[in-house]
Amino acid sequence: MVSVELLNTLQGLNRADKLYIVQVLVSELAQQETELIKPGQSYPVWSPYDAFEAANTMLEVLQATKNQNNV
Repeated sequence: MVSVELLNTLQGLNRADKLYIVQVLVSELAQQETELIKPGQSYPVWSPYDAFEAANTMLEVLQATKNQNNV
């Protein structure tokens, strides 16, 4: 949890200092994100290719919506 004192200090900073703090925090978050994906490891990715059941469900929903709008 962020302390009230820290928030007050941040609010008192000028625009340039606030932007610098944001840059530092975003950079730190980006570095942590790279640790989630390890080089040389494969990760499954879903693709809609050959997803006929999903396509059929979407068509049914679209058709039902079209029918409701025409009533």
